[in-house]
Amino acid sequence: MPESSISWNKETDVQFIKGVGPARAEVLNEFGIQTIEDLLYYFPRRYLDRSTIIPINRLKVDQEATVVGKVMAKGMKRGRRRQFFEMVVQDSTGILTCRWFRGAKWISKAFKVGEPIAVSGKVTFFNGLSINHPDFDQLGKHEADPVNTGKIIPLYPGSEKLKRVGLDSRRFRKIVHTILPKIQALASEYLPESVREQEHLVDIAYALKNIHEPEDEDALGRSRRRLKFEEFFFIEIMLALRKYHFKQMNKGISYEDLGSLFEQLYRLLPFDLTDAQKRVIREIRLDMKSEQTMHRLLQGDVGSGKTAVAMLIASVAIGNGYQVAFMAPTEILAEQHYRTIQSYFRKIKVPVALLTGSIKGNDRKSILNGLKYGDIPLVVGTHALIQEGVEFDSLGLAIIDEQHRFGVAQRARLWAKSEQPPHVMVMTATPIPRTLAMTLYGDLEVSVIDELPPGRKPVQTIHYYDSKRLMMFGFLKKQIALGRQVYIVYPLIKESEKMDYKDLEDGYESIVREFPPPQYAVSIVHGKMKPEEKDISMRYFSEGQTNIMVATTVIEVGVDVPNASVMVIESAERFGLSQLHQLRGRVGRGADQSYCILMSSYKLSNEARKRIETMVSTNDGFEIAETDLKLRGPGNLEGTQQSGIPFDLKIANLGKDGQLLQYVRNIAIDLLDDDPHLEKPPNQLLKKQLSMLAKDNFNWSVIS
Repeated sequence: MPESSISWNKETDVQFIKGVGPARAEVLNEFGIQTIEDLLYYFPRRYLDRSTIIPINRLKVDQEATVVGKVMAKGMKRGRRRQFFEMVVQDSTGILTCRWFRGAKWISKAFKVGEPIAVSGKVTFFNGLSINHPDFDQLGKHEADPVNTGKIIPLYPGSEKLKRVGLDSRRFRKIVHTILPKIQALASEYLPESVREQEHLVDIAYALKNIHEPEDEDALGRSRRRLKFEEFFFIEIMLALRKYHFKQMNKGISYEDLGSLFEQLYRLLPFDLTDAQKRVIREIRLDMKSEQTMHRLLQGDVGSGKTAVAMLIASVAIGNGYQVAFMAPTEILAEQHYRTIQSYFRKIKVPVALLTGSIKGNDRKSILNGLKYGDIPLVVGTHALIQEGVEFDSLGLAIIDEQHRFGVAQRARLWAKSEQPPHVMVMTATPIPRTLAMTLYGDLEVSVIDELPPGRKPVQTIHYYDSKRLMMFGFLKKQIALGRQVYIVYPLIKESEKMDYKDLEDGYESIVREFPPPQYAVSIVHGKMKPEEKDISMRYFSEGQTNIMVATTVIEVGVDVPNASVMVIESAERFGLSQLHQLRGRVGRGADQSYCILMSSYKLSNEARKRIETMVSTNDGFEIAETDLKLRGPGNLEGTQQSGIPFDLKIANLGKDGQLLQYVRNIAIDLLDDDPHLEKPPNQLLKKQLSMLAKDNFNWSVIS
């Protein structure tokens, strides 16, 4: 269908835009670009200022520059390994050589000697001034408004797949350029006029036009602010609505009485609670006394005392006649929690059961009956707690550990095990920066244990290059001779041809050679082992039968071994910052000084170097999380894959725009205070758009 016969609107299929067609549209669809509106919201990743043309004789090496001249010569050249295309451009001040090493044969046919041309790129020096793979604009007499020269130029996110069908930044600019003249008809304004006026925001058509073709830096800045504001505004309005409706729909169990069990358990603790733990308990108690169902996130770094808080809160529910379910992501972690909790609760004569997939037959039947008829007030378990056949007499509190390890639907099934919604507390040892927590968990109340117990020695973190491997082995032998145990973690299971990282199988063999039996015992754990094999290997280590555990990241959330005082992380540059911190948290749990040794090659990217430097310089999980957010953005952070963000952020950045997020949050709350159901006429378009954005995940939000 020819473009001229299409009556364009924002829902028009992208294939009908000039320069796209069915083949390119198919690739664009894979990147979430199906309609004209999708294309308008596919924002540039950065910009080059080509509004100033620079004479060739004023060019400097490493400068991003735009030159206008004439093609003086062109032709294929032979290099050491392959042919490349070379073109000489001349202006009134000098000559510049342009070279293409990829797509040389195709590009060689694109130019004519004598034609005017603009080239842009990074200036290098090789046999004179040159630019490799420049962007270009052929300035023929019919090219009155070039899209690549004389202005601020957008650079779009790319990939090899896009490039293979000719969709590089230059082509994207041309395609977007064809639809921008119709922007007034294509852009939909959802922000209420009162908000736009109050915040001095440009209208959406202006913002979309200038994000793709900025008139100047000021127009680009105002457009960015408008689009970032809108993204944050939609998110914060949706989260505030969820929170409001959750409170309206879910009248909770009110625990007015603290109960005698709490006091008994408190006196049994062999340590004093930190001020942070006491503050968190007060916050949770206020929730449990109210008429609304508690829905709280408890954040605390590894070793901060979340389990002690969970036990005390559980004693309140049990003391008021209700049952408690404590769900953990793995059997070994559930068993660890069970042993800890049972050691305290049996002293106050409260039965505790363990329910995992491994418990079968009469034992399982007995536990199910005890839960159904109220004889078991506290159960610790895995996914087995949410299976068919598990019924509670009066579930009053659900505690979910390492909550990001569970899917939203799984958490919902636990929440639905009671006729009256139980209070819910989800816990995580993954530190989440404040700005991210506000967005991921904006419909939860958040408590933070930001203080470690007194006397706990911080883990000493050291960075070694591979050349110091023998020194590292010598240190491990000294630690083992002192009775300590060691984790050695690898990023891969099998060797990858593309990645030069140490792999687990090769590593295991080299460790056994360096630490031979019978003097040393080495166990191995990885995700591809059968569950029973993995459990046996981990038990050997936790019981002290093996000195060294060679593992992948399956131990990141795993068994607590106080005697394990050394963590060696191979190819540390391969791991994310949050993951490095979680792995380090496996040691430092006993009274001895613990160590984390980061091994890496000499070839480190700037980002990898920053991650390693951060690990060496601090043990503060929240400082690490803030750095991680700035380095990687929110989409890749540990624990955010099943987050409460209603849609992907296309232009706002939680790491850099936290101040704007807080500001927008307050504006969104003010608007809902005035119109909680968005029923007023100025808010109707906003309500319609929110319904579209929320339709896929709104119902699950209350337990996300």
